[in-house]
Amino acid sequence: MERALLVTVDLGKREAWTAGERADELAELARSAGALVVHSEIVRRHELSPAQYIGKGKAEELAAVAASKNVKIVIFNHDLTGTQTKNLGEILGVKTIDRTQLILDIFARRARSNEGKVQVELAQLMYLLPRLTGKDEGLSRLGGGIGTVGPGEQKLEVDRRRIRSRISKLKRDLDGLESRRDMMRKRRGRFAIPMVAIIGYTNVGKSTLLNALTGADVIVKDKLFATLDPTVRRFRMPSGQETLFVDTVGFLNDLPHHLIEAFKATLEEVTNADLVLHLVDASHPKAIEQSRAAYEVLGQIGAKDKPIITVLNKIDKVTDPESLKKLKSYFGKSVAISALKKEGFGELLQTIMTGF
Repeated sequence: MERALLVTVDLGKREAWTAGERADELAELARSAGALVVHSEIVRRHELSPAQYIGKGKAEELAAVAASKNVKIVIFNHDLTGTQTKNLGEILGVKTIDRTQLILDIFARRARSNEGKVQVELAQLMYLLPRLTGKDEGLSRLGGGIGTVGPGEQKLEVDRRRIRSRISKLKRDLDGLESRRDMMRKRRGRFAIPMVAIIGYTNVGKSTLLNALTGADVIVKDKLFATLDPTVRRFRMPSGQETLFVDTVGFLNDLPHHLIEAFKATLEEVTNADLVLHLVDASHPKAIEQSRAAYEVLGQIGAKDKPIITVLNKIDKVTDPESLKKLKSYFGKSVAISALKKEGFGELLQTIMTGF
């Protein structure tokens, strides 16, 4: 378990997520990647440094903190350029990565299917390409561990031409996988089996709901992005209607563009669904902001106008009834459930049946 120091920059702007909230989510992401968070720093700046992002002086301060706490990796809560990563790594004296690299690492660890692995590698190479400057010393010295899982160590030394060639091949592979997926969709369409896509912010309980409804065996963990590969399960509704439920990859605030591009084939399960269940963690203090992040991704993949049912999950964890009342007021028509305790399933299934 790598000892990690986390860095979040606060530019003093009014945003939906405070610097503290963004720092907390970064800590969750780091722990999901197997890191031991020993220190989290919020750096307040008026402007960013093109060379060291947080400035040389602050970087040197953090280098002292990292040394005193035996830190092995520093993770920035923002995308860094190749130059910034190289310069910060030299000052900090330890492996330095950014939030996108961390998320890519988690995806690489979670991918199980061939399609998932191809999509992760494509996203990693698309991220790496603009940051590759010849034999970049900062990149080539990265070893194993957080931020380096994926295509393999050779990716750190290949030139742009070889990376572009690999990206082209991966895209062709994904096109082939997408064609097979289209054939499966057409086959399902011939039998007129409606599909329900379960979407939502990461860790809102999508896999728990799929397991509870259909008896599926999707792995459930209290970690961000515990499920990466989509899972489709058949279910017979109380009306007797055969229905397919699909569990999708979780969304995230400011989800890296590379991931959305690479996972478009998988996310098309949502665009082709007859109905979308938008799960919201009713017990989370940022439930509304998380739902907005989910809608942003829906907009990017062209699924915002699909029939959507909002499902307020984890009501068993809600300690303040007023907060649940506020959420119901905000979302309007919604269904409150506990996927873990199978509460509210009758109303949920009835709502789904009337939603087709």
